[in-house]
Amino acid sequence: MHRLLLLSCLWLLAAPPMSSIFQRPTGTPVPLRLQYLLEPLHPTVHTQRGATATLPCVLRALPHNYRVKWSKVEPANYRENIIIITNGLYHKNYGPLSPRVRLRHSHRYDASLTITDVALEDEGRYRCQLVNGLEDESISLTLHLEGVVFPYQPSNGRYKFNYHEAKQACEQQDSRLATYQQLYKAWTEGLDWCNAGWILDGTVHYPIINSREPCGGRLLQPGVRTYGARDKQKDRFDAFCFTSALQGRVYFIRGHLNFKEAGQACRNHGAAIAKVGQLYSAWKFSQLDRCDGGWLADGSVRYPITTPRERCGGLPDPGVRSFGFPSKEMRTYGTYCFVEK
Repeated sequence: MHRLLLLSCLWLLAAPPMSSIFQRPTGTPVPLRLQYLLEPLHPTVHTQRGATATLPCVLRALPHNYRVKWSKVEPANYRENIIIITNGLYHKNYGPLSPRVRLRHSHRYDASLTITDVALEDEGRYRCQLVNGLEDESISLTLHLEGVVFPYQPSNGRYKFNYHEAKQACEQQDSRLATYQQLYKAWTEGLDWCNAGWILDGTVHYPIINSREPCGGRLLQPGVRTYGARDKQKDRFDAFCFTSALQGRVYFIRGHLNFKEAGQACRNHGAAIAKVGQLYSAWKFSQLDRCDGGWLADGSVRYPITTPRERCGGLPDPGVRSFGFPSKEMRTYGTYCFVEK
């Protein structure tokens, strides 16, 4: 009897707790606890264009014959592009980021990735993976650029871009196609735009703050409305572009200049006529505020307002106002110039 009771007690000690038997359905994967990698305290790293940013990846122990692989997940094609691989002693860089990345390596457990001269295309999700045979594990981090989203359409009207043309148009204006996260954040900060536009992952959206008839009707709630994924070759929309801090300065030259004279006026000062993204960046990060319409590189005329007032368009919110694309022969406006640091 005593022997039977002893065996029963030993079985209970060896068996898993009853709660663990009944709380997790059969077949549900058990989350793996990180054995070698430390969970980052802050999985999002905030930075600006031109800065140096470090994505933390620290080991708590060094397994035998391990490697650490850094990669970036690209939202346009959902692929992981390898950036750097190290075994703790040697490393090898890969891809377009290669000239601007290095391992911080402040101590022997440190496999953190440092990116210098951060570019617009560097924003996104990164993965630090410990490769150690059957015990592989990884952490994900997000590099977030502080910036501004702006809608963009060409001089010949709205809904003229297929996806590839929209991507190129943003790049020509010192910006890139916005991600959904960037567009959503811009909406929370007040971006209200009726025209649908491409974003980086090939989907099409438009952000609405004030519901109204021409923009889906008054009954629809405010939000980022979506058209979903569209044909990148055939379908045509506007673009939502994203830009960040400038490595330079935007300034205004007064005058009654046509477009050609505007460009020459900037060159006479050792500068270039500003691009649309550069004007938005100066408005966002340098609080550039002028009532004067000025030519920009794409042939549009715009002016930045940080303190709304009646004589500067009368609109209640800050923003970059537009006169559209007037005739390039008009001698009515000054020009906005950009000079690099």
